[in-house]
Amino acid sequence: MNVVLVTGASAGIGLATADRLASSGWAVVGASRRGTGREPAWSGLTMDVDDDESVAGGVRTVLERHGRLDALVAGAGWGLAGPVEHTPITDARAQLETNFFGCVRLVKAALPAMRAAGGGRIVLVSSLGGVVGLPFQAFYSASKFALEGYGEALAYEVAPFGVDVILVQPGNIATDFTKSRRDVVAPDGEVDPYAESVRAAIGKMAADEANGAPPALVAAAIERVLTARRPPRRVTVGKLDERVGTFAKRLLPYRVFEKAARSSLGV
Repeated sequence: MNVVLVTGASAGIGLATADRLASSGWAVVGASRRGTGREPAWSGLTMDVDDDESVAGGVRTVLERHGRLDALVAGAGWGLAGPVEHTPITDARAQLETNFFGCVRLVKAALPAMRAAGGGRIVLVSSLGGVVGLPFQAFYSASKFALEGYGEALAYEVAPFGVDVILVQPGNIATDFTKSRRDVVAPDGEVDPYAESVRAAIGKMAADEANGAPPALVAAAIERVLTARRPPRRVTVGKLDERVGTFAKRLLPYRVFEKAARSSLGV
């Protein structure tokens, strides 16, 4: 039985992925800060991807329980919303700490076992916001843009060891992401010149997420790349009009693309 570690498994895409893979016969360990599992379908593991020792210890636990680790799905993450100008550096760092460096920690901990076994699959849950910058979510986009470059570079390094790296890029997905988002607050006593634009853009984002594709759609895509004989480097998931934007950005002059994108981004 193949063994997979899924992070961010307490909700949203991570939970849907753990459920789907367990129903398909995988031995699933679902990691989250809460350590919630769905016994007997899959087991929970308490892990904080912001902490080196927590991640290293969690991967060791999986190997001790199962003796192997065939796949990793790095899905833990959260969102930060607000103008770049008002965002404290501590909040910006925290965003990248989880969304980017959390994945880096997991990969570093998992790779030795995968190399020793002669192969494995690493799925990094990126975002269409890692291809198209999201206004008033600049540091979320930055974390996903970083993940895109990291995953692409990593793929070259680990291919000789039989390890595949796949970047899954969801669009708007109907999860609790908006509820758990952290909002930047303007400095006290100052008139916020961004206030109206932020309300419009973040309101549009929240509505799009509420009406987004189901997380099960992303879980299905993750299962496909984990089982494909030759998985693609990148997979987009979500509604067609959102996915088309990634191709439009490559093909259109940037002024034309940005003019077309403004309405869909709420600015």
